[in-house]
Formats: sequence, structure tokens, C-alpha cells
Amino acid sequence: MTLSIGRWLGALLLCLPLASLADNAAVEKEILSLEQAFNAAYLANDLPKYFAYYADDLFAFFPEGPTDLKTYHAEWTQFIGKGNKLTGNTLSNLFVRVSPAGDEATASYSVEVVTHLANGKSTTEHFFETDIWLKRNNRWQVAYVHYSAAPAPRKP
Repeated sequence: MTLSIGRWLGALLLCLPLASLADNAAVEKEILSLEQAFNAAYLANDLPKYFAYYADDLFAFFPEGPTDLKTYHAEWTQFIGKGNKLTGNTLSNLFVRVSPAGDEATASYSVEVVTHLANGKSTTEHFFETDIWLKRNNRWQVAYVHYSAAPAPRKP
């Protein structure tokens, strides 16, 4: 039994979405791993490693307002340099969605951040974060961040 060229092409086209789904599952797994490493560097106060995850053209919305990489790098370096440090960074509800082309991924999650301040006090804050990862030159980087205050989790 032979397939006509039309049927053969049709069968091939039916397989393409399955291949795309498999590729997207691999990208999703990669982004989940990158998010864990990215947030671990943040928690470790390892500024060179943390900032290496960002694209040079980063655009971010933080509670203080919009910013770019140069400004954020300077402000966060100054904050940590004064003796402040993160002591907790717990992610929950992490969700990743991959673009059909597989070169963009959005990771959204809730995060509880504990900061030990230089004056001896500690703060615990809750945020919602969305990171958009772009794959450029075969490397994933965070190009956009939306980081906003969230209400404290309800207690049971």
C-alpha cells in the first residue's frame, strides 16, 4: 500500500504539532530549572550570578516604578552593599507558558521574600512575579519582569 504525496504530507503535518508540544515541554522544564537557579542566586545575594540572568535591554515594573537593567543593578548593588541581605525567597504556584515558536517563555509565581536589614530588623513581604525569558543567541535571559506587592497569604 502506498500513500499519495497529499496523504503523506497530511500525515507529516499532523505530526508537527506533537513535535512542537514535545519541544515546548522541554523548554518548560528548562525554564523551571532556570527560575530555580535565578532565584537561588537572588537568595544567595550573589549579584554577579543574579544579574547574569538578565538581558541587557531588561524592562522591569517594580513596586517603586519602571526601571532598566543599569538602574536596577546600581540600586540593588547599593542596597546589598549597605549590609542588607536576603535570608528567604520562597516560590509557590510557579507556572510556565512557552510560546509556539519555543523562543519565549513566561514564568509567573508568588514569592515570599525575607530581608535582613543592616539595622538588625527583618521584613517579610509577599509579591507576584512574572518573568519573560527570551532565547537569543542560543541563551535564555530575562528580558521583562513584573514584580508587584501581593496581599499576605490567608491563614487557615
